[in-house]
Amino acid sequence: MGLHPLEFSECYLDSPGFREKIKAHEAELDKTNRFIKELYKDGKNLINATKQLVLAQRKFAQSLGEFQFEYIGDAKTDDERCIGECGAVTTYSAERKKYEKETEKYYSSLEKHLNMSAKKKEPQLQEADSQVEAIRQHFQEESLDYVCKLQEIQERKKFDCVEPMLAFFQTVFTFYHQGFELANDFNHYKKALQINIQNTRTRFEGTRVEVFELMKRIREVPQEYRQTSPISSEGYLYVQEKRPPPFGSSWVKRYCTFVKEQKILHMVTFDHRSGGKMGETESVTLKSCVRKTTDMLDRRFCLDIEITDRPGTVLTVQSLSEDDHKFWIHAMGGKEPVIDAQLDDVGLSFVKNAINAIETRGINDQGLYRVVGVSSKVQKLLSLMIDAKSNDVDLSTCEDWDVKTITSTLKLYLSPESRSQAIHCLVHKLPEKNCLVLGLLMKHLATVAAHSKLNLMTVANLGVVFGPTLMRPQEDTVAAIMDLKFQNIVVEILIEQHEKVTEPGWLEGELEGKKGLIPENYVEML
Repeated sequence: MGLHPLEFSECYLDSPGFREKIKAHEAELDKTNRFIKELYKDGKNLINATKQLVLAQRKFAQSLGEFQFEYIGDAKTDDERCIGECGAVTTYSAERKKYEKETEKYYSSLEKHLNMSAKKKEPQLQEADSQVEAIRQHFQEESLDYVCKLQEIQERKKFDCVEPMLAFFQTVFTFYHQGFELANDFNHYKKALQINIQNTRTRFEGTRVEVFELMKRIREVPQEYRQTSPISSEGYLYVQEKRPPPFGSSWVKRYCTFVKEQKILHMVTFDHRSGGKMGETESVTLKSCVRKTTDMLDRRFCLDIEITDRPGTVLTVQSLSEDDHKFWIHAMGGKEPVIDAQLDDVGLSFVKNAINAIETRGINDQGLYRVVGVSSKVQKLLSLMIDAKSNDVDLSTCEDWDVKTITSTLKLYLSPESRSQAIHCLVHKLPEKNCLVLGLLMKHLATVAAHSKLNLMTVANLGVVFGPTLMRPQEDTVAAIMDLKFQNIVVEILIEQHEKVTEPGWLEGELEGKKGLIPENYVEML
């Protein structure tokens, strides 16, 4: 088989396999360039060294006879088979250097962007995202142009190089009397070859128009041409490799293929900047996938992957963007992190500590528990207090944490699973058909939210729309208006956890072995 066609859709995935195809095209063009230089040198010797005419003619004929054009696809046309014995190619060095330069620029910018602290201000992050997106689009544009150029050169060489050679033969044959006679014998072959060349040129022009049209369509809607498979998902991930102290850890770019049915993740090290050198493939079996929060690691777009092959081992990986992050979470069946709110000794100590601080320092504060603290401070305090090594801080005397931060932390610690359990109780107090309709609607809204990138209807937006619709108060009062935000939150929970909340036996399974944990009036307490 000859050279593999270079598909435009592969420019966006930029896989190691795609780079290998490009290298094969480049190697063939390098070989053809070397052949052109050698053939030119031999032709010049043929003209200047008349005394060695016979020897030069033999060398020229030998070089020409040994060379064969590579072709794109599984088979040659008759014209290509004929031309394949006598061609050359124009230079492409400038385009290749430009492509390599853009590759270096893009992946250097990408790594710098991914190393950016997630704690920077949102406008800075958005500006950085926009800059990287612009560089990415420019890189992909260059990749498309380069692939198109390679395809074009591969086809043009069949006539651009053979025609001058044909003219050269004609001159040599007519210069000598013997050559004139040979030219007559060669005439029928020359005419046939001219027809072959014209046929190839005509086909090239037609194919070139179609290729440019395809490239134009892909540029307009690149997301529709991303190569996907129901069997596997693939793309680049940066894998954290931990080293013994004091060396810390490093992040290595790997091309990953996730086989969905077997839950096997194949990872191969591949660096574009080292000439596309590919390392060994490592395969692991995935047990679970959880989004990693930025308060645990100062890098965005990260996932924690638990591996069944090595119990207790968690592999941390980083995707390339927010969209790529969502792509891998969906592919691996990833979940959001859940705060462990079990009432162990550490948790009980924190609850007592928080209550004592609130009653000591802020019992008379207006809006107690209503006024919320800064999210980053709340997350930091919660992480501190549930750590057995550092939860001995007395919040009632510690001025580092204000009252609203303490109240928000206490609510956050107690709320995640409790909210779902309380809403489950409410849902299953509805009539059977009402409960069924609610389940169907929530499943539908979850599907709508899954396409929020295009329809812009996120879970939060759907909560705003359906909160008042599904939980309209009996009377229009100011109090009812103030409760709108809680209606929206309830609908958000219903959408995000519709599989749990609408499942009849879920709460019973959650409460097994925890009798007495939820009071009888829990529904009213919500």
